[in-house]
Amino acid sequence: MTDHAASGGFEVRLFRSGRIIAVPPGESILDVLLDAGVNVSFSCTEGHCGTCESRVVDGIPDHRDSFLAEDEKAENSKIMICCSRSKSKLLVLDL
Repeated sequence: MTDHAASGGFEVRLFRSGRIIAVPPGESILDVLLDAGVNVSFSCTEGHCGTCESRVVDGIPDHRDSFLAEDEKAENSKIMICCSRSKSKLLVLDL
């Protein structure tokens, strides 16, 4: 499996609408969602506060936050979209 977090972009599918949005290298999930007009909550933009936490429906997050505990990161059931990326080509979020 390619580590898309390190090698390049990936796609995020918004589970509720089915919309697919490309996340290019060097951009955060949060930034591309905001640019696409998706209404998401956020505050610190550095992975410290947990405001942008989103539920992962499918895919493997690359956790880059300091908010989730190691056991929570291992579950791969939520992600801080302000700083984390994806290890899989497609990440499906409950948005």
